[in-house]
Amino acid sequence: MDQPLQAGLYIVATPIGNLGDLSRRASAVLCGVAAVACEDTRVTGKLMQHLGIKQKLIRYDDHASEATRDHLIAMAATQAVALVSDAGTPLVSDPGYQLVRAARLHGIMVTAIPGASAPVMALSLSGLPSDRFLFAGFLPNKDKARRAVLKELGAVQTTLIFFDTAPRLLASLRAIGECLPGRELAVARELTKLFEECRSGSPQDLIDHYTAHPPRGEIVLLIGPPGEQETSAADADALLAVALESLKPSQAAAEVARATGLDRKALYARALELKP
Repeated sequence: MDQPLQAGLYIVATPIGNLGDLSRRASAVLCGVAAVACEDTRVTGKLMQHLGIKQKLIRYDDHASEATRDHLIAMAATQAVALVSDAGTPLVSDPGYQLVRAARLHGIMVTAIPGASAPVMALSLSGLPSDRFLFAGFLPNKDKARRAVLKELGAVQTTLIFFDTAPRLLASLRAIGECLPGRELAVARELTKLFEECRSGSPQDLIDHYTAHPPRGEIVLLIGPPGEQETSAADADALLAVALESLKPSQAAAEVARATGLDRKALYARALELKP
């Protein structure tokens, strides 16, 4: 770099797969900082090796101590310090927000060098409505918690974006099919890598495909917003049945009414019939 970097915290996005996606600016910043705070020194070390950079790496993950954070803040007060995650944009389902908050509280300069972001890339590939979207991190591992999240967010008029894992994908697709019938989905997998794909369809379409072709790699799962089409009686019953697992009939009817636009009183009558 022509001039030394100003002291402060530099949030640097790194590639999510293809190393060619690291920007020239990001590379220059990583060369110019005094240290790099990272989730895993082995992962970031490989990136540094690819760039031909020898840099001080300090592990900073979900289990980092307050002393480590204080040390990084003290460094950033007088030197340039970078914050990276294992892949993509830091703080998106990654540790780091407490470090940024602490830096701001201490009056330390904070800036970001933008780059790859798996949720945004998946959204652009999916063909689903992109004027509004909600990123909600990883879907829970346990089925009951997964369904609770889907019920909570299912009525929101926006495209939903989740991270998921290959071993859990089929269970997630089945839960979506039962909790949010009629939605269009997309599965974006191995983004920027050799076997990148983005496959869309109904929950059953995707269940059939990934049953026959077990998925691998890192996955972004997208759920289209509630549609304008009429909700069938069978779909309404399915939604009520899911809601009744944890809600009273009146509450279940109100929730399904918000999600579908159907008449709440009619749904309440039906909920009473379905309630064991």
